[in-house]
Amino acid sequence: MNKVSVIMPVYGVEDYVETAVQSVLAQTFTDFEFLIIDDCSPDRSIELCRKFEDSRIRIIQHNENRGLAGARNTGIRLATGDYLAFLDSDDAWTPEKLKMHVAHLDANEDIGISFSRSAFIDENGEQLATRQMPRLDHAPPDHLLCRNPIGNGSAPVVRKVVFDDIKFDADNGHSDTDCYFDESLRQSEDIECWIRIRLKTNWKIEGLSEALTLYRLNAGGLSANIPKQLGTWERVIEKTSEYAPDLIKKHGKRARAYQLRYLARQAIRLSDGRMAVKMFHQAMACDPGIILKEPTRTIITGIAAYLQRLLPKNSFEKLMPAAIAVNGFAQRIRIFISEKLRAKRSRQTSENRAGA
Repeated sequence: MNKVSVIMPVYGVEDYVETAVQSVLAQTFTDFEFLIIDDCSPDRSIELCRKFEDSRIRIIQHNENRGLAGARNTGIRLATGDYLAFLDSDDAWTPEKLKMHVAHLDANEDIGISFSRSAFIDENGEQLATRQMPRLDHAPPDHLLCRNPIGNGSAPVVRKVVFDDIKFDADNGHSDTDCYFDESLRQSEDIECWIRIRLKTNWKIEGLSEALTLYRLNAGGLSANIPKQLGTWERVIEKTSEYAPDLIKKHGKRARAYQLRYLARQAIRLSDGRMAVKMFHQAMACDPGIILKEPTRTIITGIAAYLQRLLPKNSFEKLMPAAIAVNGFAQRIRIFISEKLRAKRSRQTSENRAGA
């Protein structure tokens, strides 16, 4: 039995999967099993995985494609570790990823999900100047509804007992009916699961400030289909309203505005100016108040969407490196300030305990 079970679904990622596998095998924390779920991948992805000779690797094959949720559910059922770490097979981890999350969870018995910030990488694996920076502390339910609470599917490490607390029986056409992620969702299944954990259990969700996940901006990934992504997100809200109707009634409109703004940024990354402007317009029509709550991010998103829509592609692409550099600098300042404040709060807490 291992301390950690790493679960990696694989489907159509032959250009990236070797990097993902190598990043797991390069972990400084070594007490793990590595479950690779072959979700009927149509390319050479699994063939490439079989090239790695490591006793910690187990390859499990599905007889039909069941999507990320189905593959993760299979991994959870077969996992023997106390902690479950999820990696999407077009992403990667830094070598200290598992070590830092295990220490975080070992030291905090009330934390059910430990996650990290993520550094963006391009299709060639080169790190970009910006990071994905979700809120790190135990966020209130309305924040989780309005944001992706963890950032992406490769960021979290979860206690296995957390999934025991939220499992449900599902008529998924298979003999294994215990489910954790909702297999009816082909996108946003992770967001739905984290929201359900936050609302239906007492487990805390807390992040580490280090960028331990390398999140690939892949034009061919699931997140590239923006209308489909919006439709799936709306199904998540509909499902959440079944057990938290007051939350959706109070915050659902604002949550949709933030989701539309996020999709506008996704469209910008995918060089789809028309879609970016459309998503931004819908966000402002849904709840113009987001420009007051987060003026910088909202205004920058709108300007970028219009510039991409109106400027020739070459002209816009020349502006992007400077814009990314400025955003990256602003993020580094935010990180510096937040770490200083966190250190100050930690010292104050220690002093208060010492004086008690």
